[in-house]
Amino acid sequence: MLAPGVMAGLIPYLLTGYEAHDAPQVARIAGAALIAAGAAALLHAFARFVTEGLGTPAPVAPTEHLVITGLYRYVRNPMYLAVASTILGQWLLLGRPVLLAWAIVFGATVYAFVRGYEEPT
Repeated sequence: MLAPGVMAGLIPYLLTGYEAHDAPQVARIAGAALIAAGAAALLHAFARFVTEGLGTPAPVAPTEHLVITGLYRYVRNPMYLAVASTILGQWLLLGRPVLLAWAIVFGATVYAFVRGYEEPT
């Protein structure tokens, strides 16, 4: 939980102090829903790694088996999507544009990491 906690928790906090600007009610509701969905997807993905993959998301204790069920049946890495969803949810909930910028930076970094390291490895 350390990496997602830093990306979707600590960095947004450092950028905003979790201080909200005025955001429309519908944006706040959508933001809360995205945060909840992201957290649920992240926990689900972690559980699949432990119970089916017999390992962890951490490189020091990788899975022994490829996980292809649950959310992994539909997307290659639901953890990245869950973290992005949480960051975007915070953007909507707090009404802070800097969080949209952070979500874009996060997405570009993940894309570069997946294409440059994960796929070749």
